[in-house]
Order: sequence, then C-alpha cells, then structure tokens
Amino acid sequence: MDLVTGAAGHLGNVLVRELLKQGRQVRALVLPGEDLRSLEGLDVEIVEGNILNKESLYRACDGIDVVYHLAALVAITADQESLMRHVNVDGTLNVIDAVQHVGVRKMMYTSSIHALERAPDGVVIDESLAFDVRNPAGPYDRTKAEASVAVLEAVKQGLNATIVCPTGVIGPYDFRRSEIGEMILTWMKKQPSISVDGRFDFVDVRDVANGHILAEQKGQPGHTYLLAGEQAEVSSVREWVQSVVGIKTPEIKFSAPIAYFVAPLAEIYYRVTKTRPRFTSYSIETLQSNSKISSAKAQRELGYQHRNLYESVRDTVQWWMENKSKTASSVRYAVGKKRSSKV
Repeated sequence: MDLVTGAAGHLGNVLVRELLKQGRQVRALVLPGEDLRSLEGLDVEIVEGNILNKESLYRACDGIDVVYHLAALVAITADQESLMRHVNVDGTLNVIDAVQHVGVRKMMYTSSIHALERAPDGVVIDESLAFDVRNPAGPYDRTKAEASVAVLEAVKQGLNATIVCPTGVIGPYDFRRSEIGEMILTWMKKQPSISVDGRFDFVDVRDVANGHILAEQKGQPGHTYLLAGEQAEVSSVREWVQSVVGIKTPEIKFSAPIAYFVAPLAEIYYRVTKTRPRFTSYSIETLQSNSKISSAKAQRELGYQHRNLYESVRDTVQWWMENKSKTASSVRYAVGKKRSSKV
C-alpha cells in the first residue's frame, strides 16, 4: 500500500488517481476536517493526521510500502515564512522520522524547481544545480530547499528516498483553485483581464503524477529528477485559454517594471481582504527569471514524458467548464484555520 501526504491537494489527488489506475492500494493522509471533494468517489483509504504530529504519522505509515510526501504550505507572500518553515521543513523531518521508525521501503519527496539555485539567463537548469537554502527569491524556495537537503542528508544515513522537482503545475482536477487555476478562470470570463509580461515552464499535473511513479520505480536513492513541461509566455497561455472558450477579450498587460511597482500594494490588498494572492513580487520575479529547464535526466533514466502544453490548457479549460461548481477557492492561511492548499 502507498501513502500520499497532501492527498487532497491538486497534485495529491491526481497522484492518487494515477496510482489507482495502476492497481495500487492507496492511503490518503488528510488534515482533520479537510475538504475532501477532490477524493470523492475514489477507492482510497482516508486517514486523518498531520505531518506536524509524529504519532499520527507513525499510524499513517503502518503497513505502508511507499510514502509519497507531497504535503506542503505554498505561499507566495513573505509574511508566512515562519509557518512555511514549520510545515515544509519540520513536517518533512517528521515524515523522514516516521518512514525510518516504521520501516517504510521507500520515500518519494516532492520538492520544487524553485528550490534550486537560480541560474542566469542562457544557462540550462538541470540536476547539476544545488538546492539553495539561502535563495533570495522567497521563503517558499528556501524552505523547500532546506527540506530537500534534509532528505539528501537522511539518504546518507541509509534512507531510501528520491526527489522530484516539478515546474509550474497546470491541469485538471484543480479543486482548490491554484494560483494558475484562478488565473485561467479569470481569462475564461467575458471581460477584460490582466496578464504580466513574462514566461515560465508549465507542466501538466497528470505528467507530474506519472513522473512521481516512474521515479519511485526507477529513480535512484539520493537522486533528483526535474519534471519539466513546455516554456511559454503568459500572454500565449491566455490566448490558448480564450481560444478554447471561444472568446477574445481585451488584455491589460503589465510590463515587469510596472508590475514590480504595483505588487506591494496588491499584497497589502490580499492580506486585508484575505483573498488568494495572484499578483506578488515573488510571482513577478518568477516570470522574469530563467525558465529554460531540462528534464533530460528524467526522460533518459525514468522514461518520463510530457504532453503538449496546449493540450494541457485545453483539458484544463474543459475541466473547469464541467466542474467549477465543485471547486472552492482557499485562502492560504495558518494550518488549523482555513486549510492551506497542498502541492
């Protein structure tokens, strides 16, 4: 049996679906009282617990062969650094402890492309780059890097663990309305919408889920695999969304300098209104940074493949059209209040 932490999140519920398709038995670790609409109708064992509680992890890991550790706090505003460190770093250390304590055969850790060192333009980002615990870009990057380093240190002590680093995840089954999902929903409306000058590497959530399974089956202990997709301009993704919907609305496009100027005011607005951040200094920096990312190692060693990005956008839009009423926007707050999304 496999255990998935953060199973109710976007990547989590899709990974559960992919594991079930392969005939695997799955146990889903969810927070007490968590919204489980994303797991409705799936033949999965639900276990309530918290990666910050070791005893609940020991119980969840009992009888488990593989742990897929996805649970994390994803926040793109700097005021949540302490909470992110507690969840992303301390929580991962707890999972490592539980895996070793119970005797789980293998641990898969979901890191992030943002946990790696920032490479200058023109340099291909691949697994030769180290995890950067002092990354100046933001607390999410640093905490994911710290957790990744902790996993690698545990491997040196005998832990059987492999790390995967997805890029910008996009795709269907986005019940919690991720930042990218919210933006796509905005672009689907018959009204003017905002975009920011920039580009990034976007990858289908279904390909990332499959990449996790391939890495569990074929990945080497202590190795990291980048799960990339296709690099695209934000405006291009917006055009694809609108072409699928069959609309064409005015685009209010901010240049990077203007976006950087406006971002601090937007972040204050998000905190006051307790709405999901979409337009922050961190997200703008990400769109301006080098996103020339290679998944050649994963393709070569795991057999990883990714689909065409337009196909992912099309499937995502169609999923939203059919399932929007089943989704709910979640404010990324403290654990124990409104539930933070898991990736």
